Amino acid sequence: MTKRALTFPGQGSQAVGMGQELAERFSEARAVFEEVDEALQTKLSKTMFEGPEDTLRLTENAQPALMAVSMAVVRVLDAKGFKVADIADYVAGHSLGEYSALCAAGSLSISDTARLLQTRGRAMQQAVPVGEGAMAAILGLELAEVEEVAQAAKQGGVVDVANDNAPGQVVVSGEASAVERAIELAKAKGAKRAMLLPVSAPFHCSMMGPAAEVMESALANAQLLEPVVPLVSNVLAAPISDPQEIKRRLVEQVCGKVRWTESVTWLSGEGGVTELAELGTGKVLSGLARRINRDVKAVPLNSADDIEAFAASL
Repeated sequence: MTKRALTFPGQGSQAVGMGQELAERFSEARAVFEEVDEALQTKLSKTMFEGPEDTLRLTENAQPALMAVSMAVVRVLDAKGFKVADIADYVAGHSLGEYSALCAAGSLSISDTARLLQTRGRAMQQAVPVGEGAMAAILGLELAEVEEVAQAAKQGGVVDVANDNAPGQVVVSGEASAVERAIELAKAKGAKRAMLLPVSAPFHCSMMGPAAEVMESALANAQLLEPVVPLVSNVLAAPISDPQEIKRRLVEQVCGKVRWTESVTWLSGEGGVTELAELGTGKVLSGLARRINRDVKAVPLNSADDIEAFAASL
């Protein structure tokens, strides 16, 4: 029998038109988008389907929007008789995708997840004034080399490894000037490419401290149930199920490194997983999975046809 993990994308996968085809094809998807709109008291689905792109890209909109599409896929599969507990051994999500993963695994309601992500997006945006922080992707260097680059670039400022996405694909985050230095040092060290990312704040670094405090208080008041299958945590790269520990790790995750390479490595190693299904917008995680371990099958479930084909394969 196939051992499978469901994975959920993070920020950067959003695009105008996201979820629209699912809404047109499946009443269950429409119901999810309506539930999110109601929870946030805004027509987020209209922004998702029609734009404008700069409004969708705002962190407080992009985060719940990505979760909404992921949960639309979950609900459509559920309606076809494929419950998460039956088709998955683990769930994992990239950054905000952890919230989608927890929602899919029955730990959080859709409404609570949407509100938590809106809060998280706002808090992350407000933690650092626009222009003071930056993030950069470093391609072609290994994690240890990028850690050396970050250390050398600090010079009293902040620059941390934010995402270890795949071998040779690492993201740094911090003060704009320190990140610029890191880009130059990475190029000097032989990076194939080192470039600034089009983000509005320096996520997953120590500058996000104020956002972590906001999320600690928001999560303290949230009702979190034990997930139906374990969550492989970003900051641990290991499975957890205890609701109190999950809350603690979600707070740590705001400033902490997304250990995606190690998470997928754990899933395909100790976890015994042979298939990763990516539920939601885009195919970023499926691409990363192939770079991390070619022996693991990566299946993006993005369109109605993807869902039908996946359901038929079960």
